[in-house]
Amino acid sequence: MGATDNKRTDERKPRLFREQLVTVEDLIDFREALLNDLRKLIAATSGGVAKKWLKSAEVQEMLRISSGKLQYLRDSGVIPFTKLGGVTYYDSEEIDQLMKSTSSNPMKLV
Repeated sequence: MGATDNKRTDERKPRLFREQLVTVEDLIDFREALLNDLRKLIAATSGGVAKKWLKSAEVQEMLRISSGKLQYLRDSGVIPFTKLGGVTYYDSEEIDQLMKSTSSNPMKLV
């Protein structure tokens, strides 16, 4: 029974050879698959529900910016926000979209 278990395990593993080449496209595909797996894992461990609204400190940490830079981005209309009872909230989906749109050109935030 042990020999058949090893055979089943070997059938699932792709065979690798030294002559195989890894292309840039392969690396990009691997990166995307890894990021998707990490997102699923994070969602599963955090209860699967992401926060809808973020406070200023959380946005500053996500974007790695100072409070003054965040104020500038609010004032210039780059980051939409809602103020409720003296606390500023930001929609997490809009922050994600902003991060994706500026990933190719980070100077858009300036």
